[in-house]
Amino acid sequence: MKGNPGFGWIIFCPLAGKNLPNTRFGRTLGGVPVDVALVNHLVAGTDLTPTEAQRVVEDVLAFYAEPLDEFVRRRHTELKTYGAKNAEIFARIAAELEERLVAAPALSERQLRRIIYT
Repeated sequence: MKGNPGFGWIIFCPLAGKNLPNTRFGRTLGGVPVDVALVNHLVAGTDLTPTEAQRVVEDVLAFYAEPLDEFVRRRHTELKTYGAKNAEIFARIAAELEERLVAAPALSERQLRRIIYT
C-alpha cells in the first residue's frame, strides 16, 4: 500500500526505484523518535493532515524534552517577572515538576536554588 512517507505505509527512498522498510518511528526530534502510530492516531481522530499531526507531535516532544535545569531556570524567570517571591516560586516549581508528564525527581528548595544560581 502506498501512502505518505513515515505514516504507516511504504516509505519511498529519494533514489528512484528503491523502497525503504516500514518502521514504527519516523523522524527524530532531539534524538527522540516521532511515533508514527501516534501521528496516525491523531490523523484518524482529528481533521489534521499527516503533516500537521506530525508537527503537533514534534511540538509536544520538544516541550517535554526541555532539560530539568533549563525548565527550572525558565519558570523562575517567568514567575519573577510577575513579581512572585522566591519562597512562592520554589513551591510552585516543585509542584509543577511533580505534575509533568515525565515527572522529575522531587527537589528540595535548596536543590532548586542551586540550579537557578549556579
